[in-house]
Amino acid sequence: MLYRKILKDLEKWRNSTGRKPLILRGARQVGKTTLVDEFGKGYKQYVKLNLEKSKDAGFFIQYGDDVRKIFEAILLSRNLKNNPSETLLFIDEIQEVPHAINLLRYFYEDMPELHVISAGSLLEVALGKVKSFPVGRVFQMPVNPLDFEEFLMAMGEEIALEYYQKCPIPDLAVNKLLTLFNEFIIVGGMPEVVDRYRIGGRLITAVTEVYSSIWDNYRGDVEKYSEGGVQREILRHILDVAPHTRDRITFNGFGNSPYGSSAISKAFRVLHKTGLLRLIYPTNELQLPLKPNLRRKPKIQFVDTGLLNYAAGIQAQLLKLEDLNNYYKGYLVNHMVFQERIAQSERINHLPYFWTREKSNSNAEVDWVHQSGEQVFPVEIKSGASGRLRSLMEFIDRSNHSTGFRLLANKVSIEDLNTITGTPMKLINLPYFCGGKIDQYIEWALDEAGKSS
Repeated sequence: MLYRKILKDLEKWRNSTGRKPLILRGARQVGKTTLVDEFGKGYKQYVKLNLEKSKDAGFFIQYGDDVRKIFEAILLSRNLKNNPSETLLFIDEIQEVPHAINLLRYFYEDMPELHVISAGSLLEVALGKVKSFPVGRVFQMPVNPLDFEEFLMAMGEEIALEYYQKCPIPDLAVNKLLTLFNEFIIVGGMPEVVDRYRIGGRLITAVTEVYSSIWDNYRGDVEKYSEGGVQREILRHILDVAPHTRDRITFNGFGNSPYGSSAISKAFRVLHKTGLLRLIYPTNELQLPLKPNLRRKPKIQFVDTGLLNYAAGIQAQLLKLEDLNNYYKGYLVNHMVFQERIAQSERINHLPYFWTREKSNSNAEVDWVHQSGEQVFPVEIKSGASGRLRSLMEFIDRSNHSTGFRLLANKVSIEDLNTITGTPMKLINLPYFCGGKIDQYIEWALDEAGKSS
């Protein structure tokens, strides 16, 4: 199995005081089932149910709310001993029996000694059907595609990983890590894809069939989510157009379609539930709390950059490029930086923001604004060292601090600049593969600024 950092979080959950049943949240094919199968090897008894199977679903239908009787019936059917404190019960595809989600609270209240994990590929829809979600009685944990560190481990790049984990990155390791990150952008982080890519000698042709299967499964989900023929056609239209969309979108007539704003917006919300793609909205805030401006045009964020590349049919083209940072104004680099950020968050459905100031005579847009502690830092993701910084400087002029970040294909450096209005500021230049470690670099940069003051 590919190593996943979340295994450490599962161990913390296992050993925690007052442990609650765990719900793993994540899109299809991000490795939830494989992850629990691996984790289950650490228990004396590992009991796995798949509620897509009528026999497994029957336990939760036949015995009502009596979780002890449900558990005993499961053990009897598997010829296992009743030893809940040393047993992991995994309820996979729990969305097939929404009542089973309600029962998680009774596992917590009546059988706290039993270790219970649940997951499902279409869980978001089921959660909307649950009459009384067991708030306070369950613990939830997000599962995402592999991040860059996990990709490096999978590829056997242990030495590069050691350098990546240093802050700041030594100059001698930058080019090597840029090359590896470009490879990561092309391949993506879907576990089955990465594993097949590794086994297949790191050839993109070795994983085409896997991409096709994953993409077809997501498209198949459209049939399960749509409310009817018209919405089904809209969803299919979005899936055809969205992989080729590189800019902020407008709902009305999206992709030169005849569909109105309301129908397109509703279809995007449906796709959000699949986890395949989500909408990243801008914020107009300079300080906490950050909140999205839902009246402004959003960007599309796919669950995985590699899957996006496959759906757009551009992987062969990308293999010929030496610097992906120059591809369509750095679009793919920006997309992967956001994917990296999402992977580092412990929050369910966490999405980053970009910042805009839209006035009739002066527009400004910063690629990413990131909260660290009590401050919000602007981050530009540029296609070159000479990229314009007017929007970032405008953010600094209006904010309560004087530090900005720029991600680009270059080594780590600190520049002393003045904004357009003459305000002194610090610009921290980082290789764009450092986006997933932005918190460490903020701490480092502020410490360096303190030394020089």
